[in-house]
Amino acid sequence: MSSHERNWGDLLSGQNAARSAALSGGVALHAINIYIATTVLPSVVQEIGGLNLYAWNTTLFVVASILGSALTSRTLNRTGARGAYMIAIALFLAGSLLCALAPSMLVMLLGRTVQGLGGGFLFALGYAMIYEVFEKSLWPRAFALVSGMWGVATLVGPAIGGIFADINAWRMAFGFLVPISLLYAWLIWRALPADAQDRGPAAPLPGIQLLLLTAAVLAISLGSTKVELSYNLLGVGVAIFLVAILVRRELKGDAGLLPRNALRLHSPLLMLYLTIGLLVIGMTSETFVPYFLQHLHGQSPLMSGYLAALMAAGWTLAEVWSSGWQGKRITLAIVIGPVLVLAGMVMLSLATPVQSTEGITLLVAISLALLLVGFGIGIGWPHLLTRVLEVTPAEDQDAAATSISTVQLFATALGAALSGMLANMGGLNVPGGTEGAISASRVLFGVLALAPLLAIYSASRAAKAR
Repeated sequence: MSSHERNWGDLLSGQNAARSAALSGGVALHAINIYIATTVLPSVVQEIGGLNLYAWNTTLFVVASILGSALTSRTLNRTGARGAYMIAIALFLAGSLLCALAPSMLVMLLGRTVQGLGGGFLFALGYAMIYEVFEKSLWPRAFALVSGMWGVATLVGPAIGGIFADINAWRMAFGFLVPISLLYAWLIWRALPADAQDRGPAAPLPGIQLLLLTAAVLAISLGSTKVELSYNLLGVGVAIFLVAILVRRELKGDAGLLPRNALRLHSPLLMLYLTIGLLVIGMTSETFVPYFLQHLHGQSPLMSGYLAALMAAGWTLAEVWSSGWQGKRITLAIVIGPVLVLAGMVMLSLATPVQSTEGITLLVAISLALLLVGFGIGIGWPHLLTRVLEVTPAEDQDAAATSISTVQLFATALGAALSGMLANMGGLNVPGGTEGAISASRVLFGVLALAPLLAIYSASRAAKAR
């Protein structure tokens, strides 16, 4: 048996099998929930209203996920692995119940926030525990297994959400997560140790930066709830001001979200973070894809959910394909990625606004565009993340590892808030629906295409980072 086969066999057999299921299961639960919610949201607003708050379902979920992720290290130190997971599952389960029973969009948003807090814990714990429960020789395989759960989620999440939406039972989609969470809690109780291990003192929590980051995202979201352009621009202006304070705090404070000096102009990390963030912002347009497909192209909730998941599928395929590249091919992957994303966004801005319920050619074009956006992100993604660790000094490696998820989650929350603002500015809430959806899709994809356009420059700089 080859070393490759033996390593995978060791990871998926004996006691390690339960541990692998425990760590990957949390990430899978978090990711599947994201796609369930994306698929059923059009049905949710049809029953309980709140279309002007549509994007807040993603914004608040991701903001809460950032907070949960940031608190993971301290929770592990205080409660141990089993205790930290029980807290995460309890929050996730409570949020799912709130969503299932929500009588209004405000209650739904509360549920999504609580879900996001628990999901953020689950997401971060899946990676943090690898170092503790597996031998070092199994770490690469364990990371691959946990990361691969996002690919599984693109298949399972839209199916669950779409089936329940098709039978007008979107509440059961969230309710479905309750017994699954209880079963997962039982697995954690059996597979992971109860006692906290000596991990050393936790790094100081950058509370002020987290507060500023949250406030910046919420400022854009608040502005996006108004149709008037002045409110939209005010929200963006406040967000820029708060981010400027955050950057200043990062440069001078002892406790930071990122490695020291990461945001200085001469730092190679700056262009890497910008590229990661801009690529993710472009992808957040997928939040509204099921809505446009259902209202402009006559697709069912199930089909629209799967089509929206093509972005994530393209990301996973490209990442698997390019992860073994070396030398000049790495530079090519980093540089060409934003170009592919830009091409996909331009295609979406042209094809999505053309209303058609029968044209297969138009649907194929939209599908290819969605796949292209995800493929463009994934082709350079593993090399961007690897380069973050390569250019960071040894004493800041822990901060570098956690900063990747922080930047990704912040960009997701910011992009979701911007998507909501752009869709509302484009006329999504205009009475009559169809004309507003056409205009909103054109504005949303057209403006967000600026993100990969800017990323072409940052990626060319990031490819040279050393």
